[in-house]
Amino acid sequence: MRYEHVCVEAVCCTLPPHIVTSDEIEAQLAPVYDRLGLPAGRLELMTGIQERRFFDPGTLPGTISAQTVNKLLDQSRLDRKYIGALIHGSVCRDQLEPATASGVHHAAQLPNSALVLDISNACLGLLNGMVFIANMIEMGQIQAGIVVGTE
Repeated sequence: MRYEHVCVEAVCCTLPPHIVTSDEIEAQLAPVYDRLGLPAGRLELMTGIQERRFFDPGTLPGTISAQTVNKLLDQSRLDRKYIGALIHGSVCRDQLEPATASGVHHAAQLPNSALVLDISNACLGLLNGMVFIANMIEMGQIQAGIVVGTE
C-alpha cells in the first residue's frame, strides 16, 4: 500500500546499561578454546556481534517501553493528546494479561480514548505495529500513534 498521509515523525531508543563484550565471553571460555585449539576472536568473527546489552535482572519490558515512550514524547514535537493508538510490539511481555501496552499507556499518560494492544509476532511485531497504525492514520481513524517494544 502506498501511504499519502503517513510519516515516521520521531524515533527513540533506550539502551540497556549493562554491556558484555564478545571478548569478555571468550575470556570465560578460554579453557574450552584452549582444549579445542580455537583462536580468540572467533565469537565475534562468526556472529559479527561485538557486545550485548542487558537490563537489571527482573526489569519488566513495559517499564522500559514506558520510559522510551516518555523520552520520545519529551524529545519530539508530538503532543500526547493526538496519540490515538499505542502498540507494544514485543515478544516479551510483563504478563499474559492485561496487555503490556495497557501499563505503558498509563505510564505515558496517553488519552483514555487511545487504542491499546500488544502485537507479538517474533521479530515482526514492531513492523506489524507500524503497518497497523499507518493504516489507521491513512483511513482517518487516528491522527498519530506510537509503536514501542522492549526485548
